[in-house]
Amino acid sequence: MKLTEKDVRYVAALANLNLTDLEVGRMLHDLDGILGQMDALAGIDTEGAAPMSQVLFDADENATLRADVERTPLDNEAALANAAISGEGYFKVPRVIER
Repeated sequence: MKLTEKDVRYVAALANLNLTDLEVGRMLHDLDGILGQMDALAGIDTEGAAPMSQVLFDADENATLRADVERTPLDNEAALANAAISGEGYFKVPRVIER
């Protein structure tokens, strides 16, 4: 799939970015290269490849980093204890999107 300038501007608008024409051109080039690499990876035949899992430290095959122990979850008051601003049981943050 070949990207167009319109595609880049659309994605930039979704991310609330104001890109200059120079930046749009650079992003078009970069994103097109990334998608080209993804197409190349998608074309690789992996039919005989063994599945991989996460890398573990030197331990047995099923080792984990810590024991999975059930804990009491934080109550709302404790979760909001260090909030700069809170109200009605929620974190309050300044508005960042002006649309």
